Amino acid sequence: MKLINRSAFAVLPKEPFAEWANQQQDELNQPMTLEEHRAEGSVYLTEEFASEADIEQQLATQFEAIFANELAAWDEFGDHWPEPRTLELFLAWFEVTPQVMAVDLSPQPLLMAALDE
Repeated sequence: MKLINRSAFAVLPKEPFAEWANQQQDELNQPMTLEEHRAEGSVYLTEEFASEADIEQQLATQFEAIFANELAAWDEFGDHWPEPRTLELFLAWFEVTPQVMAVDLSPQPLLMAALDE
C-alpha cells in the first residue's frame, strides 16, 4: 500500500446528464436509468489539496476537462454537447466529491497513458 501525492474528484452523474446521455442513444447506447448511470462513477486524480480553497480552485481549473471526458463517452465528436459548458452547468449535471488522500492498494507499478494533452 502506497500513499500517492494526489487528491481526487469522484464524479457521479445527476439526472440532467442521464437525460442528455439517453438522447445520444443508438444501437450501442440504449437508454439507462439514473441508477444505471451512477453505478460506475469516475475518479479524476489532481494535485494534492492543502486547503478548501485548493479544492475550489482546482475544480474551477479542471472541470472543463472532466466535463469533456464525461460527455465524450456518449458523444465522441461533441456534436451534441451543451453550450456553454460552465462550472454551474457541470455542477448541475454531476455530483462531485473531493477526495483529499489517494492510496494505491495494488502491488503493481502505477502505469500512465496520456489520453489528451
